[in-house]
Formats: sequence, structure tokens, C-alpha cells
Amino acid sequence: MILSRQLADSLSVPVFLVDPEGNLLFYNVPAEAILGQKFEDTGPMPVGDWGTNFFPFDEDGTPIPPEGLPLVQTIHTQVPAHRTFWIKSLSGDSINISVSSIPLIGRDGDFCGAMAIFWNNKRNL
Repeated sequence: MILSRQLADSLSVPVFLVDPEGNLLFYNVPAEAILGQKFEDTGPMPVGDWGTNFFPFDEDGTPIPPEGLPLVQTIHTQVPAHRTFWIKSLSGDSINISVSSIPLIGRDGDFCGAMAIFWNNKRNL
């Protein structure tokens, strides 16, 4: 997980890292720009918090429950997932994002958590 955090910190695309239980361990500076708050201000969060704090919703405005998010799906299934949806950032902006998540598997084959890479589609409401 330490190496995953170093990788995330060096990427120019937004990245979330979670442990096997779904606790948010880190998001990088590009994610801060989309989410509207620095990681050092939010700190680690359980899945129930981060899965709803960013108010994910579909094209019709219907809220997406945490289990409908790619990162949560990857935690439960340990396989990659992808979805495009909207979030309401902590600064109040509605942002359309595409999210791809992958499981993080250690050298010994143990499931270590998951990483989500997301992209701002720049179609703000």
C-alpha cells in the first residue's frame, strides 16, 4: 500500500486508495481539485462517509448508494469496475466523472485494497 500511495502521489490524474474494508486511506492532489478539499483536511474516512460525502448521483439526479460505486464494487468482488456518474464536490460543484477501479493484490496474493483513477469529464451542471 505504501508503494501505491507513492504512485498515486506522483500521478497527474485523480486517485483514491482504500484498504480491504473500504476505508479511504489517501487521495492525491489532482483528486483534491475535483473533490474541493485537501486530503489533510478530510483525513482517512470509512466507506460509509466517503461513499456519500461526495454525493454521487446518476444522469437523472438519483443518488448512487456506496455499493453502486466502482471502488466499492472492487472491494467486494476484487475485480476491476468502471462507471461514469456525477458528484457534488465538497465545494458545491456538480462534476461529471468517469471512475475505473482495480484491486491491489500483494506479491503473496493477498487482497490489499483497491485504487480508483477518475477523470473529470468537464461537463459541469
